[in-house]
Formats: sequence, C-alpha cells, structure tokens
Amino acid sequence: FPVTIGVSGTGGGFKKFCAGETDIANASRPIKKEEIELCAQNGIEFIELPVAYDGLSVVVNKGNTWAACMTAEELGKMWEPAAEGKVTKWNQVRPDFPDQELVLFAPGTDSGTYDYFVEATVAEVAPKDTKGTRGDGTFSEDDNVLVQGVEANPNGLGFFGYAYYEENKDKLKVVSIKNSEGACVEPSATTIADGSYNPLSRPLFVYVSKKAYEEKPQVQAFMKYQADPVNALIISEEGYIPQPTVS
Repeated sequence: FPVTIGVSGTGGGFKKFCAGETDIANASRPIKKEEIELCAQNGIEFIELPVAYDGLSVVVNKGNTWAACMTAEELGKMWEPAAEGKVTKWNQVRPDFPDQELVLFAPGTDSGTYDYFVEATVAEVAPKDTKGTRGDGTFSEDDNVLVQGVEANPNGLGFFGYAYYEENKDKLKVVSIKNSEGACVEPSATTIADGSYNPLSRPLFVYVSKKAYEEKPQVQAFMKYQADPVNALIISEEGYIPQPTVS
C-alpha cells in the first residue's frame, strides 16, 4: 500500500487529522481540548498511543560559561510575551549573568515542542490567560536552523527535542534544569526515563482515526508495528526513550 507522509508541527497535524484529511497524526504533546472538540465536530473518533519519551533540551553556545543550570521560572521570564523588547540582556534574567545581548531561537509556533515548552515555563510566570511566547526570537520548524543559530551566536539560547541535542552535542552546550526537588539535572536517557529531568520531560504520541484503524488493514498493521516493544532499539537509536515494558 502506498503511504503518504506530510511534515508539519503537532498543531498543524491535528488540524488535518481532525478534519479527516489524514488517518494518523504524530504528536509531541497530548491533544488539546479544542482539538478534541474539532475532531468531535467532524465525527473523528481516535485512539491515542504513547510511543516514547523525550526531554526538551535547552541549549546555549559552546562559549557560554554562565548558564550552567536554570529554572523553569527563569526560562519563562526570558520567553514570556511581556519580555518582548524588554528582557533583552542576560543579566535581566539573573543579575549575575553578563550584561550581554540575549538571542533566542525556538521551534515554530505550530510545533508541539513549542506548546509544551510554553506550558512548562511561560505558564509559571505569566498571567493565566497568556498564550505563546515573545515574538522577537528566531522561530523555525527545522531544528537544524535552531542548532546553527545557537552555534553561530555566543549569546544564543534555544530549545528542541533531546534527539537533536544528542545529534549536535559536539556543537552545543546543554543547560541543566532545576527540577521539582531543587536539583540541577541534565537531560539524558536515564533522567528523562526516571522523571528526574522535570518539568521538561514529555511523552510522545501517535493518534489514529478509529474508523481508519477498523477499516484499513494497512493502518491497523502500521499501528501494531508502532506499538510493538521490539521497536525499543529503533526508538533509542533515534535519540528518544522507549516506553517501559510491562512484564
């Protein structure tokens, strides 16, 4: 059977999925309430399958000597919409950081990675009705653009999935995140799997149309393949963390 794959952020994928244009949607965050409502309006029942774990990795330039460990609140202060045009220097985030320009890089606003980061950081400091981040950074759905931007700028900071950090760790420096117990924790396969790398660890999902699963043998076969525990090695090789197996 021919399989057509389209590339977009998680939000863009859900728009197509809930409109009945696709049978399957990969997602780097859980489906939102408004997306569930859109699916319901269009008669799309779905099955949610968690397939792996990921840890959003905050990265800085190799020459950065000050941002070794940061809190979710500091990242929120840096990224919240109210910071646009105002929080423009590193020392405005923390007084002992240098008086140097703050240069920011992030996934596109259609990305589940973007959504999850906002929820874990900006929501910690901004008013409850705040949506999104400041708009004066560099945004791209292509993580390679973000890698290159941080690598080229001594004052750069960006974030993306752990797999992209692993792929580019010779070019970048990862920032440890202060977790709920007050420990500075670096993302790794171990810390993401055991939950100590919080609040930036997250599950990854595949959503499938129930109708397509029941009526299309190729869709059912593909989903069974996705759920097979033997894929743990492939998931690990790609820089993600397999779901724990249940004995």
